[in-house]
Amino acid sequence: MELLTIQDAEALGKKNYKQHNAITSGRYDFTACQLDILFMILSSLEEDKLTYTIRAKDIELLTGREWNYQQLRKSTEDIGSRIFEIETDEYYEQIWLFQKVKYLKGFGAFEVMISEPAKPLFFELKNNFTHFQLKSVLGCTSSYAKRLYMLACQWRTVGRFPKPIPIIELKQMLGLVDKKRNEKYTQIGQFKEKVLDIAKKQINEQTDISFDYELYKRGRSYEYIQIYVSIHKDKPKQLEIDFNKSVTEQKNIRTIVAYGISEEYAALIVKDSYEEFIKFIEKVNERARKGEIKIENATAYIIGTYQKKGVLPKSNNI
Repeated sequence: MELLTIQDAEALGKKNYKQHNAITSGRYDFTACQLDILFMILSSLEEDKLTYTIRAKDIELLTGREWNYQQLRKSTEDIGSRIFEIETDEYYEQIWLFQKVKYLKGFGAFEVMISEPAKPLFFELKNNFTHFQLKSVLGCTSSYAKRLYMLACQWRTVGRFPKPIPIIELKQMLGLVDKKRNEKYTQIGQFKEKVLDIAKKQINEQTDISFDYELYKRGRSYEYIQIYVSIHKDKPKQLEIDFNKSVTEQKNIRTIVAYGISEEYAALIVKDSYEEFIKFIEKVNERARKGEIKIENATAYIIGTYQKKGVLPKSNNI
């Protein structure tokens, strides 16, 4: 059995795990509604801005999920009451994400003011995590599940870690061995129950990957672990907020998709000019009402027109 060296294991731990963030490492899980709110903020994030307006209709357009006033209010209340903790060698700090939330009656919208100390946490999330990584991490309550998920992500297409890892090295990656080499969960049964099995359950239920492991003995003691990971194939794809694109851009793309256009083509049309697309649709509708043109397949007509303009490639994909 070929094993990782200590240096290999340390490199494995550093390769795909983003820097510390109080939100992702906190022992909280987030509901779908809370995630939608957080991702709407991330997609609108600006350096000199603390207050963001979120419209319920925008969330519905971007994700296909509809939240009522009570659900949104309960979600912001819960997020706002949570304490996120940062500890260094010099200090211990408690941070609240929201400074205040204002609901605008009759507008289907609310304003979220994030706290100034929390702003770096939001930017770190946006810059250091992909959407699916963050969605999966925030769906787990166990800090060990969060950490193992991030370690496993890089091997999702391979199916397993390249080699078994010494258990002591994995414990170091998970923060279960302190600077004085004091080790938590020294009994393998404890390690399985308190760490591995909880992480396995949460990763398999909450994330986009499947996770499993196998322990190996050296003599009478378990000393190595092989981790297996694969992509979930049975989870249906849903519309999701992409916090690396502006809310306006995503709304425009979704509007064009509603005409039967693929998301890839819709993005190209938006890049060309969303305003020109709206004018084009209005003009086509007006000509159709006057009987000047007859359109049997609106999607094909739109694509054909934009292919002639050179905005879309000339293929059969829609």
